[in-house]
Amino acid sequence: MAIDRILKDDAFEEKGDRARMSTFVGAIAITDLINTTLGPKGMDKILQSTGRGYNVTVTNDGATIMKSLQIDNPAAKVIIGIL
Repeated sequence: MAIDRILKDDAFEEKGDRARMSTFVGAIAITDLINTTLGPKGMDKILQSTGRGYNVTVTNDGATIMKSLQIDNPAAKVIIGIL
């Protein structure tokens, strides 16, 4: 099939209801993460790096939090790209 030659070895294809549900789950996860940082009672988040070095950041800025995320969900990537 042509699709087998386009996708990487570890990639997979979702169709129909599974693809729709995956989109909703990604969008809801991002909004749940950022929702607690909004408003006058917004909470800070602690961001810890996973690479070399021990880098810790405390912030309540939604754009900073979202840009530090490693996302593989297409809908979540679109939401992050809007910022």
